[in-house]
Amino acid sequence: MIGGLLFGVFVLLIVVGAPIGVAMGLAAMAAVAAANVDQSWFGLLAASQNALAGIEKYPLMALPMFVLVGSIFDRSGVAQRMVNFATACVGRGPGMLPAVAISVAMVLGGISGSSVANAAAVGGVMIGAMGRAGYPAPFAVSVVGAAAATDVLIPPSIAFVVYSVIVPSASVPALFAAGMIPGILAGIALIVPAVLLSRRHGFGARDQALPKPPFWKSLAEASWGLAAPVLILGGMRIGLFTPTEAAVAAVVYGLFVGMVVHKTLRLRDLPGMFREAAEVSAVIMTVIALASIFSYSVNTLGLADPIVHGIQALGLGSFGTMCLVIFAVLIVGTVLEGVPIFLIFLPVLAPLMQAFQWDTVWFGVLLTMAMAIGCFTPPLGVNLLVACRMSGVGVEKTLPWAAWLVATFVLAMVAVMVMPGLATWLPRSLGY
Repeated sequence: MIGGLLFGVFVLLIVVGAPIGVAMGLAAMAAVAAANVDQSWFGLLAASQNALAGIEKYPLMALPMFVLVGSIFDRSGVAQRMVNFATACVGRGPGMLPAVAISVAMVLGGISGSSVANAAAVGGVMIGAMGRAGYPAPFAVSVVGAAAATDVLIPPSIAFVVYSVIVPSASVPALFAAGMIPGILAGIALIVPAVLLSRRHGFGARDQALPKPPFWKSLAEASWGLAAPVLILGGMRIGLFTPTEAAVAAVVYGLFVGMVVHKTLRLRDLPGMFREAAEVSAVIMTVIALASIFSYSVNTLGLADPIVHGIQALGLGSFGTMCLVIFAVLIVGTVLEGVPIFLIFLPVLAPLMQAFQWDTVWFGVLLTMAMAIGCFTPPLGVNLLVACRMSGVGVEKTLPWAAWLVATFVLAMVAVMVMPGLATWLPRSLGY
């Protein structure tokens, strides 16, 4: 009965349009109150304690910094210089600009922890360039939205930071390392259909007549941006700083590149970027705090155990259950953003991980890949919506192109599912 009240109130609030964090918090407090009618204050004093405990985590200090660094590099002109360098490397011709867009998004993924910021940065440069080269706007939007989804896998990643907070046995450095190979694999899985579709339909014919940027000049201009992932990831690997300190170092480096090297940022630009980062971070932290009450209610009231036992009773085995979980996350990912998916599912999935003895780092990568697919799946993929808003294209027009990219990204996820070493080899080799 209490479980029905919890999930019933949650679904009802979502249906009437309540924010996801508010729905989770109010539903959890209703369930706790119903289970403690004979207690002082109906046991609700625990709500504030668990909300505070949920965000009082050291790894979350990195969150606003990674949000800020995405905004800084978005406005510092790094994306355009990386596009020129990538074009100098791969050349001109049908299918080359989509490959450039995806490659640049992957590199920017090693700087910013936000896929939305990545979509804005890459889309601001590539959507117009692809349009001038003869690519249809819906195709260009689909490529940019899908490319930005690799950001949540390639470290640093806000999603991995949040997962580590909820699942403490998976450390942030281990998750960062585990996401590297799957992130590259996902990028390749997007490049192949983008190039093949371009050549099959004759997209980008006008691009071939344009001159190729000089290699050495474009390399010199892009070197400051290319050095950022080395600074962030290399600094963590040699023990120069923790992931949280790496985020701060990336902000300082980004400000130096934007204000001193490229001179595209001014002091008057900083308050707006700081405010934007603070607002985004506050929203995420509020959702995490309210979701902590939800997690407390699920665990304290013993609601996860019947669900886990019910799933085990289906007799699907470890692999079958994993497929069921990933399928559910893929479906939910089409209507919810990534972080709320973690916060809703993990209180229930944590006992399931223990029951089937799944590696928590590998499972975190799989969940993140499923979440990334939702970021560019029509009609509500957040990256796709950002790119559509930038280009003025209706999201329904992207479906024929986005479907191919979703399918190949799913194949990359299946590869990681059946070959866990793709995610676990690197962190184990690095001693995480």
